[in-house]
Formats: sequence, structure tokens, C-alpha cells
Amino acid sequence: MSNPFARIVEPLDPKQPLKKFFNLTKLEDVRYARLPFSIRVLLEAAIRNCDEFLVKKQDVENILDWKVVQHKNVEVPFKPARVILQDFTGVPAVVDFAAMRDAVKKLGGDPEKINPICPADLVIDHSIQVDFNRRSDSLQKNQDLEFERNKERFEFLKWGSQAFKNMRIVPPGSGIIHQVNLEYLARVVMDQDGYYYPDSVVGTDSHTTMIDGLGVLGWGVGGIEAEAVMLGQPISMVLPEVVGYKLLGNPQPLVTSTDIVLTITKHLRQVGVVGKFVEFFGPGVAQLSIADRATIANMCPEYGATAAYFPVDDISIGYLVQTGRDKEKVMCTKKYLEAVGMLRDFKNSSQDPDFTQVVELDLHTVVPCCSGPKRPQDKVAVSDMKKDFETCLGAKQGFKGFQIAPDRHNNVMKFNFEGCDFELTHGSVVIAAITSCTNTSNPSVMLGAGLLAKKAVEAGLTVKPYIKTSLSPGSGVVTYYLRESGVMSYLSQLGFDVVGYGCMTCIGNSGPLPDSVVEAITQGDLVAVGVLSGNRNFEGRVHPNTRANYLASPPLVIAYAIAGTVRIDFEKEPLGINASGKKIFLKDIWPTRDEIQAVERQFVIPGMFKEVYQKIETVNEAWNALEAPSDKLYTWNPKSTYIKSPPFFDGLTLALQTPKTIEGAYVLLSFGDSVTTDHISPAGNIARNSPAARYLTSRGLTPREFNSYGSRRGNDAVMARGTFANIRLVNKFIDKQGPQTIHFPSGETLDVFDAAERYKQAGHPLIVLAGKEYGAGSSRDWAAKGPFLLGVKAVLAESYERIHRSNLVGMGVIPLQYLPGEDAATLGLTGRERYTIIIPEKLKPQMNIQIKLDTGKTFNAIMRFDTDVELTYFHNGGILNYMIRKMAS
Repeated sequence: MSNPFARIVEPLDPKQPLKKFFNLTKLEDVRYARLPFSIRVLLEAAIRNCDEFLVKKQDVENILDWKVVQHKNVEVPFKPARVILQDFTGVPAVVDFAAMRDAVKKLGGDPEKINPICPADLVIDHSIQVDFNRRSDSLQKNQDLEFERNKERFEFLKWGSQAFKNMRIVPPGSGIIHQVNLEYLARVVMDQDGYYYPDSVVGTDSHTTMIDGLGVLGWGVGGIEAEAVMLGQPISMVLPEVVGYKLLGNPQPLVTSTDIVLTITKHLRQVGVVGKFVEFFGPGVAQLSIADRATIANMCPEYGATAAYFPVDDISIGYLVQTGRDKEKVMCTKKYLEAVGMLRDFKNSSQDPDFTQVVELDLHTVVPCCSGPKRPQDKVAVSDMKKDFETCLGAKQGFKGFQIAPDRHNNVMKFNFEGCDFELTHGSVVIAAITSCTNTSNPSVMLGAGLLAKKAVEAGLTVKPYIKTSLSPGSGVVTYYLRESGVMSYLSQLGFDVVGYGCMTCIGNSGPLPDSVVEAITQGDLVAVGVLSGNRNFEGRVHPNTRANYLASPPLVIAYAIAGTVRIDFEKEPLGINASGKKIFLKDIWPTRDEIQAVERQFVIPGMFKEVYQKIETVNEAWNALEAPSDKLYTWNPKSTYIKSPPFFDGLTLALQTPKTIEGAYVLLSFGDSVTTDHISPAGNIARNSPAARYLTSRGLTPREFNSYGSRRGNDAVMARGTFANIRLVNKFIDKQGPQTIHFPSGETLDVFDAAERYKQAGHPLIVLAGKEYGAGSSRDWAAKGPFLLGVKAVLAESYERIHRSNLVGMGVIPLQYLPGEDAATLGLTGRERYTIIIPEKLKPQMNIQIKLDTGKTFNAIMRFDTDVELTYFHNGGILNYMIRKMAS
């Protein structure tokens, strides 16, 4: 069927009649000018893709009527312009596609129908680890080890790039996915198939929202949902409320963009924006660079919103020029946005649209701060850090407590490192990492760190040699301007050599600490500290031996590294004493905003971006040398411990199975609040005493060859054993942290995987109990796939993080939610009961269902299938099963 909105199609330039666009202003509907700019992007996509099948005229009307419809839980489709993946989530996606091709062939269909329709970019950035640091050849040595460990994965990805059309691979060593997206991949306006339209993106990484800072609407989705989008399915979403976040005033001279985003994160967590869009407006936005906006948008998952949108303005257009984009395309971008009413002037309040609610922040009130010690929303002013950490030491075990006895607060452990004696105590910094796209994409904080390092070295300050320092830029451009501005040598003198281009410490690839340091921490039961310029600091994520982890700006990372402890008041205590006996305070070496901006104007130039990015896909010789098979169907190697055909589609038929009541389920685990996807499916090291380690050992591997869980996401045998394997897991059935649970039929305490296997062999279904914000954190599809493979049929929680709920739906695991005002405590649930979950024949979105216990108790819960499309996926046993049946038939 032809598009019912074809009447508003016209050429952008009469001289180029074949380059057209849907002119939304020609709708002549007064509601359009009052829509939030983010909703206008959803509207344009709906109009352009309207076919009265996947996208209907009623969907367009619902979006246009956003002001009324936003509160009615109405479902709308959205077809993003492109998809972006990183390798930790990209490998399992390509594994799924390969397995889906096999399944479609078995069902008599054409396997090549399993192919991305929506353009996809896969950036390899999650594999490199900080094995070497504090040496000039750290970068090369870490990259060599990366290829040694991951050669098989990389060959598989190279096969995927050849076997599937519309999929581009950005090789390892190029940078961090979101920074590469910001500086290179993002178009802002697409020019595709004869049409101009707004760029938009979904990604298999929750921090995809970083691109919202450039005016490209984007957010993270589960890998499973992303695969469906790549195959041409729209995202089915509830039309969101939009919180207007008004920025006023100017930041103080010593405040960084990191301080601003940590302040906003805490504020919006308090406001409550889960499942909503946040759209920034007000005159304060005009004071922020695109890099500043991208930093704020990056941490959107930490404040819980779906997207954190900064509409395109002239500063955005200027950024495209600064980063070396084609000037003619930039001119077309501006012309298109003006034509459709999507170019913003933040100083013109008459452009302010309607919002669901408005909250404000005066940028002048922001002070230097960190966040921690266990969550990104727990902001601490730098002036309060010493006092706050010491309070946390003695506080009850929790997000702000370590429960260390008062008489042990000042314990000191002596140790020897490289022939010299040192001391560690609670609060000692052992990791200091300038890492993560959150900050490395921002020249102001990176140059600020470089200038602080220069002043520190010139003042005679040093960093203790046992502290694991590292610098992992988000792209080669960063190294370029740090070197050209002359600050790189000073960073190196403090131990901040470039160790790789990738997520590294932020994702948990922090590498080993010195043995003597680990021994001192362990023997003294010390709360050692990691300080990183990242976006997440959940327990067990950064490093197993850093129980406290603080997010901080790159200059503060260096400051705490020099101090060697977080138990310091920078205003009253010196950073150090130089060889002349002079006390050096932080204020003595902190660079001013004017100093930083002067260096940035001189050294961050378009030529750098062009030089780095024009060779990004070919510069890595090791990648170029990789050989990959050319077959359209993948030949699985049964000896591989990295790539394995998953069992998700075993026994799949074209006929649908009627969902059945879950009878007599045992509770595998019982959790409190804020259980993250890191807890459910860790990405970091594989512990030597874990079920995954035992499996790999049985396959002939040594501990040195284990690599990380993240790197083995292409192998379901490893990942099932790695589910709930986080060493900081807190299970209410067990009186200490660790990846164990009680197998109730026997009463034995077992590793979670081993207990699940026992239940499975006996034919017992499983459920998980949880509190608020279950599945917070990374958009990790294995946090749904893993429980599915363990036999978990449902999760019963007080609330869910958006992406994880979607992933559970995608795997056919039922997300159940307590009724308002109820939870495990109010219902008297211990988790030791057996649960029968009544699944009625006729299902509807968000319906109440009944749960019966073997104790005789009965209660209701909400079945969190939020849309009819999600119910369709459930009836198919998950979204991928649905796609296979669709392609096969």
C-alpha cells in the first residue's frame, strides 16, 4: 500500500528533485509545534514508514496527540534509522543470526532471509584489558594480548561482516563505541534511498544515549530486541512521558562536565524518570559544548530514563564541522532541520514545547563531586569525600556501608612492592583510571587532566608505583590532541600512559593488581578504592579487590592518584610535599576554565578527526590479516570454547505452543533492591573456583586462557555457568556475599548453576524473587538468556529497569510485578515456598494473574507484558522464535 502521507513529500532543494523529505510542517496541525523535539523524531519515523501494516495512521495520530495520549499507556511503533553494537553484545547477536539461519533452513525456509535490513555498525571495543600499564609499550602489549585471546571471536565477527549485508565492523583499536558514534558514525540527518530524515539509533549498549547529546535520538535496547530491529521489525514502545529539564546559569570556573552529570544523575533519580524521555532546554544548554551534552546524555541509564535528548542547534551544526564532516552534507542537515521545525534555539523560549513536567537546575549551584562508593547516583561533594567515606566504613552493609568495626578503621597493612616498603589502609587508592566514553570524548576534561598533570610534575608531585594507573582514550583523536598540546609526556610521568582504545576499566577489564597489593588488601580485609572517570561503579564490576569505587572527572582521578587515598580533604590537606618540603595543594595545580579552553581552541581541530577516521576501518594490520570462511551458513567448531551454536531453537516447530501454568516452582534466588545485570551476568574475570572455570578446565584450558565472561558470550555453556556468578551477589538465602544458593529439596548450599542443574534434572521449574530496579545497569541480553537456560520461568520483582524487562520478554521469561504497596515482606514470602503461577488462556497487556503457594496462600501480581506485540512474542516463546517462524513461513 502507498504511504497515506505521500502528499507532504517534497524535494529539499528544487534543483535536486530526487532528494525528498516528508515536510511535517505541511501537516498543518497546530499540535506539531507543541510537541517535544524528541517526540517529533518519533512522529517523522511513523509518517515515513506508514504502511497500514507495521505502522498505521492511528499510530501517527496517537503521536501527534501526545499531550493527551502520553498518560494512556498507548503503544506506538518506532523504526530507528540504524543499529549500533559493541563486541560483547555483538558476538552473541551474530551467533544468534547464524543459529537462526540454521533454524530457518531446518523449517524449510530461505536462510538468507536472516539478514540485517536496518543498517548496523559493530564497534569492537570491549575486549582489550589493562594487562600492562606504566610503560611506553603498554598499548602494543595489551593489543597483542587482545588478539591472542580473542582471535577466534574476531574471525567469527569478520565472517559475519562478509556473510551478512548491511553490517559494518569497526576493528579493535579504533576507540569506544559511543565516542566513535559521536565523532564519526552519527549523521544527524540521514540521506538514504532518496529521502532525508532524522538520524536515530538503538544500540546493544545502554550508554547508546550518549548520541542524544548531538541531537540524534538514541537509546539502549537488549541484544535480542536489536536483532529484531535489524531484521526489519519496529520497536514496540509505550508512548513516553517527556520530562523537560531546564538548565539555567553558567557553571563555576572549577566545575567540570563530570560534576554536572553526577549532579543531574542524583537529581533525576530523585525525580523518577524510569521509562520516560528527558529533554533538555533553557538558556543554560547554550553554555554547554556538544561534548558536555554528550557526557550528560551518556549517563542517562544511571538516572533511569529511556533517552536524554538535546535537540539540534547551531552548536551541534558547528560540532559536525569541527569533527571533519563533509561541509555540503552539514549544510543539507541544517536546511532539512529548519524546514521541518527541528532546529532549536535554546535562548528563544517561544520555541519551548509542552512537557509532561519541568524540573530545573541552575548550573551555578553545581560543585566538584564524585559518586560512590557503590552506585553512580550516590553523589558526594569533593569537600565531603573524606567524611563520607569514613561514615561508610562503619555503616551497615549496603549501598553506603561496609560494616567495618570501629576499632579497625585505621588498620595499616605493610607490604613490599618492587623492593620498596609501602602501607595500605581503608580508603587507599589502588586503581586510578582515566577511562570510558563518558569523559574521554570531552576535550575539556581530558585537556584539564593533562594540564593538571603538567602542573603536578612541575611542582614535584608523583604517584606511588603500586597504584594501577591507566589512560584508555575513546578514540585516536584524544591521543592526537594530548600529544600535540604537549601534555602527554606529563601524563606518562604520573603513570597515565595510553593502555588501549576501548572501555577497559569501566567495563571491568581492569586487569590484575600486583600480588603484594592483593595480599595486603585480603589479609587486612581492607576497603581499597578504585577511582575512575567512568559511568558505573557497581560492586564487583571494576575489580574484585576494590570494594569502594568512585566515579570522578579525569582531573580528579589524577588528584586522588597523587594523594593515594580518598581520606583527604583537598581544601585543608596538601596533595603532597615536594622535594623542597613545600606543601602542594590541589588548588595550586588545578587549571582554570580559560586555560583549558585556550588549549582546546588551538589543538582540537577538524584535520585531526579527518586523519584518524578516514583510515579507521583499515588501519589495524592484525585485523586485516585475519582470514574468515566465506560460507553463508556458519560451520560450527565443536572444539571451540568461544563460539557455540546455542540451544535456543532446538526442537522449534512452525506450530505455536499454548503457554502453560507454571506448577510448583522453586525459588532459585531471593534478592533485595538494585540487583544489576552485572550481578546477573558479570562481564569480568572468571573466578578459578567457579562452574565456568571448571567447564573451561575440562576443555583443556589453563586459568591464563579463561579470558572474561564478556569475551565468551558466544558460548552458552560458559555463560549459563556464569549466570549469577558475581562474587558480590547478595542472596537472602545465604548469610554472606557470593554466587551460591540453597537447593531446597536437599538443603545443600551449592553454586547457583549447580543448584539449577539439580532442579532441571528433577523437572522442577524455577523463579527469582527481587526488589526494586531489578536488572539495572548494562543492556545485557545474557542477563535474560542465562536465567532462561538455568530453567527460570518467571521473575517476581517490585520494579524493573526498562531494558532488562524487555530482554526477559524477548527470551519468553515472564516478568511479574507485585501490586502497588505489596512486596515479599508485606506478603510474608520467605522464598522457601513453592509457587504455582496461573497462566490464563486469554492474555492481555499488564493483566493481573494469580499466584498460589504450597502453604495455601494466594496473591495476585501484574504480568508485565506491556503491549500486544510483547504478548505475541511470549506466545512464540520469545522474539527470536517469532522472527524464525515469520521468515520460515
